[in-house]
Amino acid sequence: MKKYISLIFIFGFLFFFQSCSSQASLDSKTVDALVDSQEFTFYAQRANPTNYDVINVMNSIPNSTSTRILDLNGDYTIAIDKNNLEVVLPYFGRIFTSTFGDRDKNSYRFTSKDFTFNKSQNKKGNWTVKIKPNDVTNVDEIIIEVFKNGKAFVSMRSNDRQPITYDGYVSKNEEKPKEKEKL
Repeated sequence: MKKYISLIFIFGFLFFFQSCSSQASLDSKTVDALVDSQEFTFYAQRANPTNYDVINVMNSIPNSTSTRILDLNGDYTIAIDKNNLEVVLPYFGRIFTSTFGDRDKNSYRFTSKDFTFNKSQNKKGNWTVKIKPNDVTNVDEIIIEVFKNGKAFVSMRSNDRQPITYDGYVSKNEEKPKEKEKL
């Protein structure tokens, strides 16, 4: 009898943690509508540098691991609408051009008004979105792979640094409050 109670307790415990895990998933029709409208926001949850030297340096920091450093808090986004592309993402890796004195150039922080947006959907229903900003010099292409449940994978290709990828999810753009007219 004690074995059955302990097994029920263990399964209940696992079920409880399964249901408490954060799952930002959408239905496939909502994801299709977001990508079709070309107006959505990607929220980065994790950065994945491609250079193992970077990961080794992060692991050498005392009392820390690279997995904790590379988990992002959701403040890093790619916001896309018909006229505007706004990118705010951190960068972990090797930059080939010097950026002394200008800390904003160490990460991806830019707004583009001139960009091309190409989308395609495969047989499984996953979307591939290719964005090429024409008015940003260091970013060559942004590839966003959006899955049916709203999860997404972003790959950034640049001219002056090693590639990096991000895991996260897509969501509807947040409504910006309109400024009140001054009387």
